[in-house]
Amino acid sequence: MPDPSSQPDAAATAQPETVALFISDLHLQPALPRTTQAFLDFLQNRATGTRQLYLLGDLFEAWAGDDDLATPFNRGIVDAIRRVADAGVALFWIAGNRDFLVGADFAAAAGLRLLPDPYIATFDRRQIVLCHGDTLCTDDLGYMEFRAQVRQPAWQQAFLALPLARRKALIAEMRDGSRAEQQKKSAEIMDVNPCAVADLFTASGTEVMIHGHTHRPARHQSATGGQVRYVLPDWDCDATPARGGWIALDASGTLRRFDIDGSELP
Repeated sequence: MPDPSSQPDAAATAQPETVALFISDLHLQPALPRTTQAFLDFLQNRATGTRQLYLLGDLFEAWAGDDDLATPFNRGIVDAIRRVADAGVALFWIAGNRDFLVGADFAAAAGLRLLPDPYIATFDRRQIVLCHGDTLCTDDLGYMEFRAQVRQPAWQQAFLALPLARRKALIAEMRDGSRAEQQKKSAEIMDVNPCAVADLFTASGTEVMIHGHTHRPARHQSATGGQVRYVLPDWDCDATPARGGWIALDASGTLRRFDIDGSELP
């Protein structure tokens, strides 16, 4: 019989409790069923084991308005998120460039809280500034002009007054136009601007930032080592190889990056 004293202490080897999870850029849509299933699995197997879940934008490929909640696909996603909330997890949402029309009805149905962009989240051991990430891409002047327009309350009110089918058609047209424009832009223009990142660090007074949007997952540390910027991955499990993942904050205050298969990244 093995000597019990030689066996590892379960309490000593156990991982610290997960305090918060962060994800973004899933671009959920019926055309990507494996990505959708991966998200549902994440909610059931990962999110229910944390205290807080932060959805940092572009959860949906497009959101035409909260009157689209009855669509079966949307309803299924919202109901799955609601089950996490009902399990006692606090849920938070920052709008992305694809789903900025999410509103109070969606929040109530999903059981989550809508946050401004940026938002400073306070945990026991640290503060983290959160954003979707598109406001950091200031070199993309065309997009920044478009963003300023569609985030105006008057524009949104007029747009949401249109019939739902018309809104969906216009969104499809805008997406096609956006893809065409992106082909003309350099990768550098569509990435974050270092000055915009530095300004957000200064304005927030934090040393840690988490965002998505750029689809360039990484951990960036400042030259002095004092500031760290985490970029979340986009999800596409219908592609080969599948991609996606999340960031976890544990009770020790450590941030860890995970791939879509659950393996930890450097």
